[in-house]
Amino acid sequence: MKRITLIFLFAALSYTSFAQRGTRQIDREKLEAARVAFISTRLDLSTEQAQVFWPIFNEFDDQRRETLRELSRLSRDTESLSEDDAKNRIERRFNLQALLIEQEKDFVQKAADVLSYKQILLLNDINKDFTRSLYQRQRRGNNDNL
Repeated sequence: MKRITLIFLFAALSYTSFAQRGTRQIDREKLEAARVAFISTRLDLSTEQAQVFWPIFNEFDDQRRETLRELSRLSRDTESLSEDDAKNRIERRFNLQALLIEQEKDFVQKAADVLSYKQILLLNDINKDFTRSLYQRQRRGNNDNL
C-alpha cells in the first residue's frame, strides 16, 4: 500500500510539473518531494521507518553540504596565497575531509537504528541514481519543473 502511495505521489508530481513545462524554474519543494519518494520507494521504507529516517538523513545531508561548501571555498583565490596560507588551507582541507568521515559514521550509527546496514549501503547508490535521472531529464529538456 505504501509503495502504491509513493508511486502515486511521484506520478502526481511529475504530472503537475509537466503541465507547467514552459518555465525552467526549479521548484525545490517538488524536487525534495520527488527525492524523498524515489529514495523511500527504492529502499522500501515503511511509513514508520520513513518518519524516523528522514529527519536523520536531512540533518546529515545539511551538515555534509555545508562541509562540502567550506571545502569548495578553500579552493578559491589560490593565486594570491602565501606559502603559509596555502599550507593552512591544505591542513583545513584535511580536517574537513576527516569531518566528512565522522559525519558519515555518526549518520550510519543513527540510521542503523532504523535501517538495515544493507539499506544504508544502498542509499549512496540510490541517491546517485536520483541525481543521474535528474541530469538525464535536464539534458533531454524535460525537467518537468522540478
